[in-house]
Amino acid sequence: MGNRANNFDALRLGAALSVVLTHAFLLGEGRIDIDPLMVLTGGQCPLGVAGVFVFFTISGYLVTGSCELTGSTSRFLAKRALRIYPGLAFCLVLLAFVLGPLATSLSLGDYFADAKAYGFVAGNLTMNADWNDLPGVRFSGWDAGHVVDGPLWSLPCEVLMYLMVASLGALGLLRLEVIGALFAAGLMGVALDTAKSGLLLGSALWLLPFFAAGMALWKLRDRPIFKPWIAAAALAVLVLGSVLHLFLLTFPICGGYLVIWLARAGRSVWPAARWGDMSYGLYIYGWPAEQAVVRALGGAAPWWEVLALALPAAVALALLSWHLVEAQALRLKPRGAQRGAALAAAR
Repeated sequence: MGNRANNFDALRLGAALSVVLTHAFLLGEGRIDIDPLMVLTGGQCPLGVAGVFVFFTISGYLVTGSCELTGSTSRFLAKRALRIYPGLAFCLVLLAFVLGPLATSLSLGDYFADAKAYGFVAGNLTMNADWNDLPGVRFSGWDAGHVVDGPLWSLPCEVLMYLMVASLGALGLLRLEVIGALFAAGLMGVALDTAKSGLLLGSALWLLPFFAAGMALWKLRDRPIFKPWIAAAALAVLVLGSVLHLFLLTFPICGGYLVIWLARAGRSVWPAARWGDMSYGLYIYGWPAEQAVVRALGGAAPWWEVLALALPAAVALALLSWHLVEAQALRLKPRGAQRGAALAAAR
């Protein structure tokens, strides 16, 4: 996969864009009922949440492959840390010490004297997503008007998945029967809607079946299961599940299969990473860019106006983050006992 003969980049970029689109409805108009996927599924799931499912499915596939091909738990964890933390740290510093001072209602002296600004950075670097506001900062009157970067909630879940894969790999338990048990537990989490618990483990359990689906498909990658007719059947079941109000329960296996089938379906016709891999940056910068636009427009605006003004800024920040921080950090990845071709898409 080192020659990018796949669609992983394009799918991740599409997932990030879907998240930004959904947040344009939420932050600009304080609603998501007009989100396209909410309309299609009868209110079961917004497009941006499905984008998160895509991210976790791809991550499950690629991260499991990275763990197996790296051949060292310490190198695997170092690679995962270099992929997540440098870009996150850069983002948090920009939000706390550039956006915050520009948006706060406090004097600059009072702002920088408030421990909450520093706690925002430190808290999120320790994967405590409850730290998501800044002193005197409110972008709108909507319920989420004080939230600085909503998508940060999923990063602790992602890190827990990395630790789970590392532990299973170290114990020799990256086997289909174990992954199947994880998938079943995750489906139970979706059925019980454990994400509403407000606890990290509840959110992680809710996302687990999507990640586990990717893990299983990695283990099955050399078997003849990636066929157009199977993809058509998976799509049909997903549509039927939506009609029966079971979209969230059918997506992990049917949607997960479709994601990996599309990702593997030959050389990408869209060079999504031609100017840099901006999917991660777009994911974490889209929300604050939209919040800044909403604030500049008086606290509310049509979703399309928010999207049109915020997306170019988010793209610019994502590219800046990639070229100045993320790509530089990835050059520090430990080399060594990775077998076969490097799994370049698993950066």
